[in-house]
Amino acid sequence: MVLVCEHSEDGALGLVLNRPGDLVVGEAAPELAELIGDDAVIDSGGPVQTDALLVLAEFEDPDDAGIRVVENVGLVGDGSEIEDLVEETRRARVFAGYAGWGPGQLDAELEREDWFVAPAGVDDIFNPDADELWARVLARKGAHFALVARMPIDPSVN
Repeated sequence: MVLVCEHSEDGALGLVLNRPGDLVVGEAAPELAELIGDDAVIDSGGPVQTDALLVLAEFEDPDDAGIRVVENVGLVGDGSEIEDLVEETRRARVFAGYAGWGPGQLDAELEREDWFVAPAGVDDIFNPDADELWARVLARKGAHFALVARMPIDPSVN
């Protein structure tokens, strides 16, 4: 499941919300431990620039976000100080890499209906149950999406 964080004529940037990574903050990015905790997992945000870390946070004031995504959730801006973020945010996630699309690419995929589209929910963004996220969001859409949400990974075993 991808959260589209920015979408303009120049392209789009998103974060995969349901793919936990193998690294933990305390070992790979100890400077973020005060914000998110030593044992927090760094999620795999996508295949682009997997050595780059992006922080998605729920801000007390959405204007504090570097890029506002939805409601009071946004990406932490460059140059943000950890001490300030601890005071300005309610919760956060760290991602290694991101999903990216070139100019017009995501628009074309949406036009072809390559994606199921659903509104982003703040609680979905920070829900730790990555395995159930996709099914939960599809079930909430109702109709035939709810049926897809309950299908096994391999429909032939049904």
